[in-house]
Amino acid sequence: MSPVGLLPAGVDPCTDKIKVLIVTDAWTPQVNGVVRTLETLGRDLSDMGHEVRYATPEGRFSVPMPTYSEIRLAIFPRRDLERLIKEFAPDAIHIATEGTMGLSARAICLKYGIPFTTSFHTRFPDYVKARFPFVSVNWVYSFLRWFHGPAASMMVATQSLKHELEGHGFKNVRIWSRGVDVQKFRPITDASLPFAKPIWLNVGRIAVEKNIEAFLALDLPGTKVLIGDGPARTSLEKRYPDAKFLGPKVGEDLARAYAASDVFVFPSRTDTFGLVILEALACGTPVAAYPVQGPMDVVGDAPAAALDDDLAKACAHALKIPREDARAFAMKQSWRACTIQFLSNLAVEKVED
Repeated sequence: MSPVGLLPAGVDPCTDKIKVLIVTDAWTPQVNGVVRTLETLGRDLSDMGHEVRYATPEGRFSVPMPTYSEIRLAIFPRRDLERLIKEFAPDAIHIATEGTMGLSARAICLKYGIPFTTSFHTRFPDYVKARFPFVSVNWVYSFLRWFHGPAASMMVATQSLKHELEGHGFKNVRIWSRGVDVQKFRPITDASLPFAKPIWLNVGRIAVEKNIEAFLALDLPGTKVLIGDGPARTSLEKRYPDAKFLGPKVGEDLARAYAASDVFVFPSRTDTFGLVILEALACGTPVAAYPVQGPMDVVGDAPAAALDDDLAKACAHALKIPREDARAFAMKQSWRACTIQFLSNLAVEKVED
C-alpha cells in the first residue's frame, strides 16, 4: 500500500466525489455529542454523493475504558484496520478520537506516508484532571500535541478553542463548526413529559466532568429531568431522588423530550462546543448555562439563551425567553455549511495497494 499522489490541481472535494474513512473510538451504543456529530456528518456527506465508511470498536474485541465503562476500547485493532484501509482505499482519512482506534490509524498513516486529519472533541486535560488529579495536565497536553502533531489539520469547533490550543503549542488548527438538523429537532406541540412543570432538562453524559451536580443542587420549582447515562448516574440518582433520570434517548424520543421541556440547563464548564445546546434551541427550548467557552461560542449574546455565573439566575431568565426566539436562532445553524467546512479541511489523496 502506497500513496500515489495528491488529486490533480483544481479538484474540489466539496463537489468531486471522494471516499472518506472516519476512524473513531466513540460510537454507538454511546449517546453523546461526538457520536451524533459523526453520524450526522456521515449522512450529510452521503447526501452530497461522497462515499463514507466508519472504523469503530463495533464488532471488535474491546474492554471498558477505566472509570468510564460505557466507552469501549478496541484491543489490537491495527491489523484489521490496515486491511480495511487497503480494501476501501479512501481518498481521505479522518481520525476523530485519540483512543486505540485513533492511535492505530495514526500509526498506519505514518507508516505508509498517508496524509490524515484529526479533530479535537473532548477536553482531555480537564477530563483527566477530574478523574485522576495526580496526573499532570502538562503531560496530557504533551500527549495530545504528539498525537495531533503529524495531522495535515486538526479540526476544532470554535475560534476561541482554536486560539486556546494554539497557545498550548498546537499547529495546523482549523475550524470545523457544528450545526443541527432542524427537521429532526423541531417544536412538537403535543410533546409532553408526565412531571410537574416547569421542566428543567439536561441531556448528555452523566459524568463528573459535565458538572451535573451544579444543576441538580439548584433550588428550582418543578422537575429536573436528565437524559443520558454515565459513570456518575447511580450515585447522583441516590443523592437526588426527586430528579428524574430517564436513561438514553435518541431520534424522535429525544426530540420530543427537548420539545416538552421548559428550559435546557447546560452546567458543563469544559465542553468544547455543546451540540445539545443547538438541539434544544431547535426544539424551541431556551437554554441556561454558565458564560464559559462552549455556550459563549454557540450562542454568545443571542436572546435564545441566558448565560450567568449564577446558574439559578440563568434558569430564571431562560424561563422567560420566548420559544420562538430559541427556534429562530437554531434555524441559522446549517449542518451543510459545517460539512463543507469539514471537506475543505481534509487532506485528500488517492491510496492504492
